Amino acid sequence: MSTLRVLLADDHTLVRAGIRSLLESLPGIQVVAEASNGREALQLIEIHHPDVVLMDIAMSELNGLEATERVVRDFPDVRVIILSMHANEEYVWQALRAGAAGYLLKDAGTVELELALKSVSRGETYLSPPISKHVISDYLQRVGAEEEPGSPGGRDLERLTLRQREILQLIAEGSTTQEIAQKLGISIKTVETHRMQLMERLGIHDIAGLVRFAIRVGLIRPDE
Repeated sequence: MSTLRVLLADDHTLVRAGIRSLLESLPGIQVVAEASNGREALQLIEIHHPDVVLMDIAMSELNGLEATERVVRDFPDVRVIILSMHANEEYVWQALRAGAAGYLLKDAGTVELELALKSVSRGETYLSPPISKHVISDYLQRVGAEEEPGSPGGRDLERLTLRQREILQLIAEGSTTQEIAQKLGISIKTVETHRMQLMERLGIHDIAGLVRFAIRVGLIRPDE
C-alpha cells in the first residue's frame, strides 16, 4: 500500500503536536508539513502536494473554510478533512459547501482518524458518527431546494467573493485598512472599496456589525 501524505493545519502548536503523534502511530501515514493558518497551508500544499489536508476551521488570517474552498479550486487532487470541536450543523454545512471531503470532531479517537483518512483517500465523504446522520439528511434537503429568502448566515456569506470574505475576516480580527493592504498586497483604496461593497451586500454599516456577522457564520471565534 502506498504511503498517504498528510498536511496538518491548526493554529495551536500543542494540538498539532498531538494530532501529529497520532498520525505517526498509524501505518502508511506520513505527515509532510504543518501550517498554523490557512494562508500558510495553501503555500505548503503547493510545495509538498499532500494527498489529504487535516484543516482546522478557526485560524487567523485565512480560516479553514475559506482555505478549503481554495484548495478545492486550485488543487483538485487534494482532499480536505475539516477538524473541529463543533458538531454544529451550520459549520458542517459550510464545510461541505466549501468542498471538504470529511468533517472530523477533535475528540475523535485514533481508529476514527484512520478511518476518516482512508475513506477520503478512496474518494468517499466522511463525517464523524455523532453528526453524520442528521447532517447528511439536512445537507441533501438544502442541496435539493433553495433556502428561504433572508435566512441568516450561509446565504449571506455566499454572496461575498473570496476576496471580500478574506477582508471580512481580517477586519473582524482587528486589522487596520493599512495592515490588510500590506497582508494582501493590494492598495488601501482597493481594501476600502471591498469593505464598502461587502457592507452593501450584507446590509451592515459599521465595523461592529461586521464583527458580529463574522462570529455568527464562523469566520472567527468569539474570543478573537
